Amino acid sequence: MTNSLRIALLTHSVLPRGGVVHTLELAEALHARGHAVTVLAPAEPGQRLFRRTSCEVALLPLPEVTGDLVQQVGQRIAGLERGLPALLRGRFDLLHAQDSLSGNALATLRRRCADLPAWVRTVHHLDSFAQPQLADWQRRAWQAADAVACVSDTWCECLLREHGLRAARMFNGVNLDRFRPGPVARDAAQLAALGLLDDTPICLAVGGVEQRKNSVRLLQAFGALRANDPAWADARLVIAGGASLLDHSSALRGWQAALAALGLGEGPGEPVQRLGAVADAALPALMRRARLLAMPSLVEGFGLVALEALACGTPVLVSRRAPFTEHLAGAPAVAWCEPEDVGSIARGLQQAALAQRLHQPPPVCLAHSWARSAALHQGWYQRVLQRRVLRTGVSRADQAERDAQSCDIPS
Repeated sequence: MTNSLRIALLTHSVLPRGGVVHTLELAEALHARGHAVTVLAPAEPGQRLFRRTSCEVALLPLPEVTGDLVQQVGQRIAGLERGLPALLRGRFDLLHAQDSLSGNALATLRRRCADLPAWVRTVHHLDSFAQPQLADWQRRAWQAADAVACVSDTWCECLLREHGLRAARMFNGVNLDRFRPGPVARDAAQLAALGLLDDTPICLAVGGVEQRKNSVRLLQAFGALRANDPAWADARLVIAGGASLLDHSSALRGWQAALAALGLGEGPGEPVQRLGAVADAALPALMRRARLLAMPSLVEGFGLVALEALACGTPVLVSRRAPFTEHLAGAPAVAWCEPEDVGSIARGLQQAALAQRLHQPPPVCLAHSWARSAALHQGWYQRVLQRRVLRTGVSRADQAERDAQSCDIPS
């Protein structure tokens, strides 16, 4: 086995979500190690990847999906099943799915084509779905893989405890070329475009309004501080991001009800502002501009945004629960809260706002580099391929020849 691998990294979208960012950063770090990496992503009409990358990118055109969430997910999986064979045939030594959509498509293709290359899956976190079909798809998307990794010990332990599966630990990394301290003046153009060039204290949250992000309790804690703490009287809560395939309408209804109960306006110049998806270059600028980043999440896969904020020198508030406790315990400029207690969130916000900004990325950010993550992934890939050769007797060269002659799957 040579050191250089032909790797396909499959992600669920071209929009700026955490899993997509993980895929792009990992792809570039693997590329820097000498591997031939291609990012495969579905794109609806008019969509393109939200940022440039040094790796090859192959977009899989999908028609615009319709119907309820279950129908939309089913249509996306079916589209991947139809489109992937032509992109995969004979090109790769290993396929790495980062999501349930591509995981389900690969599970189906493996059933139809025994010679499909080895494929692995990263489970970032598991959702709780009321719809049985969504729960079945989520489970199938990792059960059928040749090997599974998780980005934190928390989810490795969950898979072992609840499903008897041993997953490899492959943590996220921080891109210190993008996320680093610096004067707000250099971010003036980005901040002006967002209407945030003034000196109003900003409490930043990233990821949109979602139940697992604990958005409503964060809003309630912020509202209580604006009403009762003079230091917060002019503060603004800014929410960035929110591009998602899932239905967060329930969380949004709770958000609107909380805004009304608190008497807070929302929009440009108001105490609360949701920016939606922001330009790629704007996120580090927002983090440097913010007085603190708030992440009182109920569920996270890794919590990368907290490390990115710390790398920018910005204090953070996080939940006193895993996975945050795995890597942020003892880190500077970190405040903690009990995420189901609004009063605890408010006290954590105050503590983070009073913390000193960092002048350089702390050790936890240096330890979690994408270069180190890519090295761990490389070793994992090679072990998976070695086990496949032992099990099937098929070498990489044999596999490539078989791939080129098989898997002619009708649409």
